[in-house]
Amino acid sequence: MLCCHSYSSRELGQENFQCSMQGPIFPPCKLQSLNPPLPIRVFPRFSLHNQNFTKRRNYTLPNASPTHKNFEIVVNSHSPKQKSKGPWVFAGFKLQCHSKTLVSPAKVSSFSGKKKRYGGVLPTILKSLESDSDIENALNKFGENLSPKEQTVVLKEQSSWKRVVRVFEWFKSQKDYIPNVIHYNIVLRALGRAQKWDELRLCWIEMAKNSVLPTNNTYGMLVDVYGKAGLVKEALLWIKHMRVRGIFPDEVTMNTVVRVLKEGGEYDRADRFYKDWRVGRIELDDLQLDSMVDGYGSEPVSFKHFLSSELFRTGGRSPNPKNMGSLETEKSIGKPRLTSTYNTLIDLYGKAGRLEDAANVFGEMLKSGVAMDTITFNTMIFTCGSHGHLSEAEALLGKMEERGISPDTKTYNIFLSLYADAGNIDRALECYRKIREVRLYPDVVTHRAVLHVLCQRNMVQEVESVIEDMEKAGVRIDEHSVPGVIKMYVDNGLLGQAKAFLEKCQKDGGFSSKTYAAIIDAYAERGLWVEAEAVFLGKRDLSLQKWSVVEYNVMIKAYGKARLYDKAFSLFESMRNHGTWPDECTYNSLVQMFSGGDLVDQARELLSEMQGMGFKPDSLTFSALIACYARLGQLSEAVNVCQEMIDAGIKPNIFVYGSLIDGFVESGEVEEALKYFQRMEKSGILANQIVLTSLIKAYGKVGSLHGAKALYGRMKNLEGGPDIIASNSMIKIYADLGMVSEAELFFEDLRKKNLVDEISFAAMINLYKSAGMLEEAIQVAEEMKHSGLVKDCASFTMVMACYATHGQLQKCGELLHEMITRKLLPDSWTFKLLFTILKKGGLSLEAVTQLESAYQDGKPYSRQAVITSVFSLVGLHALALESCEAFTKAEVNLDSFAYNVAIYAYGVAGEIEKALNMSLKMQDENHEPDVVTYINLVGCYGKAGMVEGVKRIYNELKNEEIEPNESLYRAVIDAYKIANRHDLADLASQEMKFALDSQQFTGSKSEDEFDESFSDFESQ
Repeated sequence: MLCCHSYSSRELGQENFQCSMQGPIFPPCKLQSLNPPLPIRVFPRFSLHNQNFTKRRNYTLPNASPTHKNFEIVVNSHSPKQKSKGPWVFAGFKLQCHSKTLVSPAKVSSFSGKKKRYGGVLPTILKSLESDSDIENALNKFGENLSPKEQTVVLKEQSSWKRVVRVFEWFKSQKDYIPNVIHYNIVLRALGRAQKWDELRLCWIEMAKNSVLPTNNTYGMLVDVYGKAGLVKEALLWIKHMRVRGIFPDEVTMNTVVRVLKEGGEYDRADRFYKDWRVGRIELDDLQLDSMVDGYGSEPVSFKHFLSSELFRTGGRSPNPKNMGSLETEKSIGKPRLTSTYNTLIDLYGKAGRLEDAANVFGEMLKSGVAMDTITFNTMIFTCGSHGHLSEAEALLGKMEERGISPDTKTYNIFLSLYADAGNIDRALECYRKIREVRLYPDVVTHRAVLHVLCQRNMVQEVESVIEDMEKAGVRIDEHSVPGVIKMYVDNGLLGQAKAFLEKCQKDGGFSSKTYAAIIDAYAERGLWVEAEAVFLGKRDLSLQKWSVVEYNVMIKAYGKARLYDKAFSLFESMRNHGTWPDECTYNSLVQMFSGGDLVDQARELLSEMQGMGFKPDSLTFSALIACYARLGQLSEAVNVCQEMIDAGIKPNIFVYGSLIDGFVESGEVEEALKYFQRMEKSGILANQIVLTSLIKAYGKVGSLHGAKALYGRMKNLEGGPDIIASNSMIKIYADLGMVSEAELFFEDLRKKNLVDEISFAAMINLYKSAGMLEEAIQVAEEMKHSGLVKDCASFTMVMACYATHGQLQKCGELLHEMITRKLLPDSWTFKLLFTILKKGGLSLEAVTQLESAYQDGKPYSRQAVITSVFSLVGLHALALESCEAFTKAEVNLDSFAYNVAIYAYGVAGEIEKALNMSLKMQDENHEPDVVTYINLVGCYGKAGMVEGVKRIYNELKNEEIEPNESLYRAVIDAYKIANRHDLADLASQEMKFALDSQQFTGSKSEDEFDESFSDFESQ
């Protein structure tokens, strides 16, 4: 699915630790609701040594199993330092402090959200600048006599880079203005944050022309803004330039560099930079950051090219000793003194997975007397929790409050996400509720996290409760949470709620293209193309913005999921008309979609168009098209596309080889299949179960039991062993070879493993039938039925065939009724079996032939007539009459075959009057009686004892008013016998023999012929 924003504990941590703590500070408060009396496991090597306590204390932590040990905080300020034992991979980590210096709690300033108060003329000028768009006019009125410090304040208070530049230009226009590095730093920072790199370059050049030399603050600020913009290489090249000028980074600059490297994923380089800084060495000669790319996906900028640019050609002269500290002085730093540095280092080692190093930094911070703050503990809590040490994270929370440092909203956000990742939703929700209980306020990250957690678990009521709380607090739902909520509603079938929620969220305006795409995709994944289309079109109506390519792509996907290929292609063709060009993803999706729908010509054409546009098809696209050709039996085309794939530099994968091998097997080209199998193994690709199963089928086609057994033995060495398909293939091979006992062994093995499926049963039923073991075939059919595997048309037909072979025709009728009850429509193979059953059951050849002809011609109610005949034949008269009424009561003109079936059904059910009325209705509809009609009427007369009726038809037959027919003669004889007129039956029998001897005429097949017909069906 197309990804939308969600927040894991790691993502929450990154946001938490890069921001300073804001909001009012409240008295320390324990997470009492998060601390039940159960102890929690901690790693035996994790201990906190604190000189403020002289006793051993046990802290019970939340939600632990009874087998876990209590977390122990060891208090011993004079204990000797213990060496770390074992390799770098360890069971836990320990934090120790042996310093005798008291560590005071961090003092965190409160921030009310209001602007700072200034004295003198500053409030007047700031208010004037805020209300007047004419900056120069406001400065002319009040800004002529500002001191450099006041000028600095005015620059800092501007809300945009343009205003900063305009104010700075006015200052420079004053004759008494003296340029200084602080003002340039403010301007450079504003330009860097706005990513106005050309303006920043010009400002840097001007700074050099005015002989204003950059300081540590300047370089640290430049590293910061470039790093945050994703230009990590360029950020570090500023440090290179700094060293060329002989300036050694101070702690703030060093901290900034470490943070930029950390966020760029260069953990080892960040660690090395920090450790070099501690000994007064900065080595950047090996600056080759190949793993980094800037935020814009641009080509890497080489160091040589960067230094030769105008930016680095300026300000290159040696620093003034009077203005710059000596290099030796800078080198005397030794180790960090700032809380923010330690916070960065802990986060660095945590993200790098180096927990022991993170613990050591934390311990060094304690020993150095550096004040801890909320961010310190948040960082450590996140580091422990995100690496699976939740109990240690909970213990740190207790230590945090003991030191008088109040948890903030970010602290609770971290625990919320950690508990959610651990699957403890109740604890996560407690964290969410606790935020308000301790007089804090949930922030945007809190709401994103809790909604994400609840939506993922389809907790609809809880989600709606959170949304209601947000609405009461006047908090707008962040757009990144909208797709998750809609997906939850859609997955639970609550489409009305999803629509209402989307409409409510759109009242304040639309969303970004990515958010709309994620919403459309939520519907697309469920095949709800109508709803997806409504969102897609609704965006245009709401915001009048053009659709982005990602929105087109997910809408095309929605049509493809619903197999609306024409709509998908039409939308694709309309993209350019609306100003959006298809991308590589568009073409890949369409080719794969059409290939999956066996629209191979369209897929091939799109692949060519894609290549003509300069896009490169990916492996899945080639594979899908090859598989499509293979399924359709167009193997030469499949081979051609495979060669194109190789020419494009993409090696065929297991899926490609599997498709080709299976295609050749199905077409009977076993040698070609084996050739590609050998080619696959030579390329180093190991065969999987699918490929080996295809080859077992190939050996089965050529009757090679030895080859099949060898491959099956090989499959036993694969993870999971042979699958059901391979086992069924082996049963079929043994069945084809008539090897009953061997097939039974495989079947019994599948039984023990509870893996038997309908294919397994079918193979055994066919084996027993072909071996003449009808009792065994019936037993397997019964087992199949009771196991619930008779569930589709094919399985019903197969079991009916088994019963029919054994002569259990009534069970065939019962299965047919069950099949219809389940709304499974009989297919052509089912009807072929039904015609065979009718013949086997004694229905006249003429009646069966007439029904077959009507069925083949697709005449109205022909299918219903066949089903009615089967029910009547096997004695299910109630079902037969119910089925019969489906067409006899229809207000349409019926054909002769339908009337004949109705007469037959009513007659054998004893409804003689209805049968005779049906014959009269047939004549009223101008349908002349045919031989089937006479056969059925004779049966009715005999059953009703109406001998005169039988005589009338018999006389017409003797006088050749009715064409002589053996089936009709037999019907007359049977009717006389039923009417207890054996004398007339004997006379009719003699007459039939005489007629048979004198001439040939149509009549019923013999029983042997029926058996032969049924055998033909079984062989299909």
